[in-house]
Parts: sequence; C-alpha cells; structure tokens
Amino acid sequence: MDLPAPLVWLVDEAGASPGPERFLAELGRRLLADGIPLAGGALSLAVPHPIIARRIWLWRAETTGTVIEALGFAGGPPSQAGHDWLAGLGPVHEDAVGSPGDSPVLGWAGLRPFDPAEADRLRQTARFAAAPLAALSAQAALAALLEAYLGRRSAARVQAGALHRGTGETIRAALLCADLRDFTALSEATEPAAMITALDAWFDRVAGAVHAFGGEVLKFIGDGVLAIFPATGASGEACEAALRAVAAARAGMAHLDEVRQAQGLPPLPFGAALHFGEMLWGNIGAADRLDFTAIGPAVNLVSRLEGLCKPLGRSVLISGAVAAQTTTTLIPLGKHPLRGIADPCAVFTLPED
Repeated sequence: MDLPAPLVWLVDEAGASPGPERFLAELGRRLLADGIPLAGGALSLAVPHPIIARRIWLWRAETTGTVIEALGFAGGPPSQAGHDWLAGLGPVHEDAVGSPGDSPVLGWAGLRPFDPAEADRLRQTARFAAAPLAALSAQAALAALLEAYLGRRSAARVQAGALHRGTGETIRAALLCADLRDFTALSEATEPAAMITALDAWFDRVAGAVHAFGGEVLKFIGDGVLAIFPATGASGEACEAALRAVAAARAGMAHLDEVRQAQGLPPLPFGAALHFGEMLWGNIGAADRLDFTAIGPAVNLVSRLEGLCKPLGRSVLISGAVAAQTTTTLIPLGKHPLRGIADPCAVFTLPED
C-alpha cells in the first residue's frame, strides 16, 4: 500500500527533526502540499519543570515555516493556549498522540471545516506521529530539567555535548553577585520552614529581575546568587541590562520588606555587586560530578566587591569596569582595596542608594 507523502516523511525522516518547532512546521508544510486546507497548527508537549507544565508551539501556514512558542504554567487550569490560538484561525481538529494522560497534542486549524476524509487523514497523521513525537518529548523533557537546574544557556551547552571536565569557553559578561546580610543570625532565630519561604521570596526577586533583563542565574550558594549577562553585542548593552536588573531586584526587595513589616517580620537586607570582565564558562568539578559554571579573576572580584557592601553601608556596589561601559548616572565612592585582588577597585553606587 502506498502511503501519502506526509506519512512517509513521518516514518522515514521525522525522527531526525532538530526540535518540535521544525517538526511542526515541516509536517504542516507537507500536509498543505498533500491538499489539506490548513490555516495553522499547534503542538503541545508536557515537560517536567517547576513552573511550566506544557510547552506549546504554534505554526501559521501563511508565514512559511515561522513557529512561535507559548507556555502553559503549572498550578493553573489545563492550558488551552494551542486550542484557543487555532480557534482564532479557523475550525479546529485535535488529536492526543500516544497514551492518554500527559501525551503530546497535535492540533490543526482549517481554512474551512474539515470534511470527513480530511479529518480521517489528520487522525492517521497523529497515529504515525507517535514515534517521532515520543523522541521529541523525551528531548523536551530533558531540556526542561536541565534549564531548571542549570539555566537556559548552560543547559543548551550541555545538550550540545559540552560534557567533559575542563571544556569551556572564554566569554565577556557583566556579573551580578548578591546575598542576604546577617543570614546566619536570621536563620538561627527563624523556623526552618519560614526561613525557606524567606529565601524563596528573596531568590524570586533577584532571579526574576536577572531573567527579565536577559541574564542567567549560574548558581544559588546558600543565600547567595551568581548571575551573568553575556556580552553578545556591545559590552555596554550587557552592563545596562545588569544595572536594570539590580535596580529591579532592589525595588522588589523594598516591596517585600513592606509586606514582611506588615506581617511583623524583620526586613531582609542584602548586598549586590556588579562587575564586567572575562571568565571561563564551562565544566569544572570531579570526574563523576561536574558543575557548569564560571570562574576567573572577574568572578573573584565581583564576589569580593559584594563583601564591601556592608562596610560601606550600601546595598549596591558597581565596579569601574561597569561604570566605564554605561551612560547611567552613578555615584563614585573612590577606590577600595579588595581581599585577594592586587589593585584597588574603583567603586560606584546607584544615586538612590
């Protein structure tokens, strides 16, 4: 029996698709060429992630291959993003692919209602799509787990095969180092559950600000955070993004302290430092336990600079390397020696600090 061209592709080639977005666009293109009157398509995959329940890819026939992504978040009602988007294009046909439960969902919008023969061909397409989508679902699940624990950029590097100890690359980036003040005393006087809640609230503010302005959290260390803003273009762009992120984090913490005060809880004072420089970004660790992180003099300097926040009575300190790359108004605080750093560091702060 001769199979239609889209089904032949699903059997022979679809398993090699580089990702769900290319799979959806290519399958939609082949169904169009086979005479199915499509306006668009959607593919939804469940992923194991702390806040994202499903990733949804949306394809519109008239954009020749362009795919956009939507997210369905955990804890809310089941995501209807794919169905609702398709309904805006035309009559919808959807199929769960594979076993019931958190299976992939493949949906299509028609230029007109699908006739019975067309609907049957789409159901048959979903059955043949089960094998390649199983592989793509496993890849998406792995990507979600790696992103949750490593961050998106680092996860992409690991998935691309950067798995050997000592492998890495030298990058230029703005660095942000931040931690809570007097955390040890606070933790000794606070119930563990309440302390975890306070830490989560702190990390939400600083990590949320980092991600909002294009940065990536490399690691949480106790109550501390190390984040980078890679300089993919002009150095000043990374520095400006880092400055916006630290200002947003400070505003978020000010609001959190107001909420805690209303609850009769103590504030959460913090210190944050920004620096710009080169670092080695890659795998460091033991033979059987690796950490994908950044090391180098720039990382050491930003850590030492953050330790100067308390002595100087400031919540934010900025190195001269960042100040030289930005047009943002900063207040100079002079040069200060930093432990383990040969030369004194020119130090600045934000006007409101």
